[in-house]
Amino acid sequence: MIETKHITYESLIEGNKEWVAETLKQDADYFNRLASGQKPPVLWIGCADSRVPANQITGTLPGEIFVHRNIANVIVHNDMSMLSVLDYAVNVLKVEHVIIAGHYGCGGVAAAMTDKQYGLIDNWLRNIKDVYRLHKAEIDAIADQEEKVRKMVHLNVIEGVNKLCGTSIIQNAWARGQELEVHGWVIDIETGFIKDLEVTCNSNDDFDHIFKLA
Repeated sequence: MIETKHITYESLIEGNKEWVAETLKQDADYFNRLASGQKPPVLWIGCADSRVPANQITGTLPGEIFVHRNIANVIVHNDMSMLSVLDYAVNVLKVEHVIIAGHYGCGGVAAAMTDKQYGLIDNWLRNIKDVYRLHKAEIDAIADQEEKVRKMVHLNVIEGVNKLCGTSIIQNAWARGQELEVHGWVIDIETGFIKDLEVTCNSNDDFDHIFKLA
């Protein structure tokens, strides 16, 4: 488990002041440019886990990635929060890439692989259990429990890519010729590296016809 310093409410405010001072020392015009607006080329849909922040992992700065995060980076077609972020990113910001980013060691995926009750979150984790149901034979054929969970992390991302491509938001963007790619990644927390699952979609031809909208 990562060792963290003791954090208080006051220390967060002080940390902000130190960050602003250090940032201005390096670039006096930084915040003026940041305040002028945003035009990020990437939408990141990731896990809410505190260990997988989009900007640090990709070496990018504030303003360069538009971010939505939830427990276990799940894509649900009636999640109005996710859909609103996606709609704004695609139709207003005109992002060129949408990345679904899972990670090894995901507590949400691991929890969904058990029969334990955790409370309200069980209703959310049901979406991951559905992924397990779809791939049950493949998962059950894996003897090692840790490897089962790692495989489920992959499959949860892949199913998320499929679901995202099936939204009217993405399909309509492709139909009007907008350049847009949807990617699936997994972050290895133990090494820090990103694993591209190579499931990129960039047109309506890249996924099952049953989800295509006329």
